[in-house]
Amino acid sequence: MLRIENLSAAYHGHPVLHGVSLEVKNGEVVALIGPNGAGKSTLIRAVSGVIPYTGQVRTNGDDFAALTPMQRARYIAVVPQAISLTPAFTVLETVLMGRSPYLGFLGHASEQDEELARRSLERVHALGLIDRRVGELSGGESQRVLLARALTQSTPILLLDEPTAHLDLQYQVSLLELVRDLARKDNLAVLVALHDLNLAARYADRIALLVGGVEKAVGTPNQVLRPELIEAAYCLPVHVVPHPFHEGPLVLPAERG
Repeated sequence: MLRIENLSAAYHGHPVLHGVSLEVKNGEVVALIGPNGAGKSTLIRAVSGVIPYTGQVRTNGDDFAALTPMQRARYIAVVPQAISLTPAFTVLETVLMGRSPYLGFLGHASEQDEELARRSLERVHALGLIDRRVGELSGGESQRVLLARALTQSTPILLLDEPTAHLDLQYQVSLLELVRDLARKDNLAVLVALHDLNLAARYADRIALLVGGVEKAVGTPNQVLRPELIEAAYCLPVHVVPHPFHEGPLVLPAERG
């Protein structure tokens, strides 16, 4: 379980997050939603240790603030947006970076590390890309490579920062289906920042709504994606109706009066 308790964070002295508390259970996908500037990416960065924060981030009783970066990297893997990839590396070299927390001083990957990287690529349906340069990949392919790198890191917690940004609809759907399946099969605690409310409704077990760095609601998609909450958060009138093809709500913009 990932447990975030009363977390606050600031950039250059400007407060961004204000006392956020949230739990993500093993086997569960929790989506962070909210308008631009709500603090979704900041929360991902704080939990992963990239930026300082006050409050506590814990798992299995361990406080992440007391861990070294290498120790923390054995608990949490992060899937950033694909624009962060270095184009000159091969796919295999990129995925093997996930083994860094376990390598010795010289940092040489073993045959076992390479086999784990290959299995991770196979799980995300990207083994055929193994010898390609990252700069040659499409957005959807790059995002799968980043997910394979995170799986190769072998952590119980997975954080994803806007993984569907800049992806076509088919890649958005296939990636989130894959993430949900991995959470179930590997018993991972998954926290994912998403812009699309309907993707959050479809693939998340629970949703946390952030507005101005403040946690406004946490619950199932039906509990959080309510017209009054969404309209107040996004300053936009909406209709929320039952989805015609699966359980859960469907959020539709309404005409302004």
